[in-house]
Amino acid sequence: MKFKEFLKDKIITIILLIFAIITIEIFLLTYPIANFIKIYIPIIILGLYIIGIIIEYLIKRNFYTNLIMKLDELEEKYLITEIIKSPNFTEGKILKDALEQINKSMFENVNKYKYMTEDYKEYIELWIHEIKTPIATSKMIMENNKNEVTKSIDEEIEKIENYIEQALFYARSSTVEKDYYIRKTNLQDIVNESIKKNKNILIEQKISLNIHDLEKEVNTDSKWIVFILNQIIQNSVKYMQTSHLSEIEIYAKQQKENVILYIKDNGIGIKKGEITRVFEKGFTGTNGREANKKSTGIGLYLCKKLCNKLGIAIELNSLQNEGTEVRLVFPKGSYVDIT
Repeated sequence: MKFKEFLKDKIITIILLIFAIITIEIFLLTYPIANFIKIYIPIIILGLYIIGIIIEYLIKRNFYTNLIMKLDELEEKYLITEIIKSPNFTEGKILKDALEQINKSMFENVNKYKYMTEDYKEYIELWIHEIKTPIATSKMIMENNKNEVTKSIDEEIEKIENYIEQALFYARSSTVEKDYYIRKTNLQDIVNESIKKNKNILIEQKISLNIHDLEKEVNTDSKWIVFILNQIIQNSVKYMQTSHLSEIEIYAKQQKENVILYIKDNGIGIKKGEITRVFEKGFTGTNGREANKKSTGIGLYLCKKLCNKLGIAIELNSLQNEGTEVRLVFPKGSYVDIT
């Protein structure tokens, strides 16, 4: 708060004061009063006013400077009313009361929408669990009535299952900590579980697997990592080249500070200019916009979001027409801060 700006707000008062002093001087000139008194009266009025302005400026400057400083230090700006002291001038009290009312209204609206979001999330999770029953029944019926038609239907139902699983994990992605259990897990078991879930599509697309060097342990939640790995493998399958033998290689390397899980394919790859955007929500890229791919742009975005929550780094390199490499970097340690 600059003194010049403060004086601008006082300009009307200052003009009125000067007018009042001139008026008083005119009246004093009509009376036979000593010149000392004629000079003393306007000087004392002006002096007291200047002292009052300076005191008022210092009080307000200290308050607003402290307010701005604390606001800059706060990450959660809405908490400012909790830490600033109540000012001893009227304007400051009005400002603090207004901020408190705004905060109260904001919290009420946030809680309202939070409740609505939680309610909707619970409904989605319930719906997903309910829909699994008719899907499982359908798969059982097809298993007992195998033919070319039911085989095709089964393939489509598997796709539906993958989308349903994606929706479930998406709904839970904002509250991973409520469904997160850290334990020492073998990467071989995680990869085996993911391969088992994707075996039908891997066989159908005639994709060979090169799996090695996975006997390494990491501290993580296997359920979430299996889901992340599923998304990566399904992406690899979707963007395989048809001109030569398709292969996915999965292996791990033990580093000093971490364990890195590699998932490499020899698919169509990603354009150089699009690599930095593959983790963006809804980004499908040139490959995803092809009619036969029907990409949603959610899979890798969700992988990135979950990895951030779990304290795992996810990295991607790709060369167009040569393939894509995805790396999951697991830090060493027993616990990960996910708050």
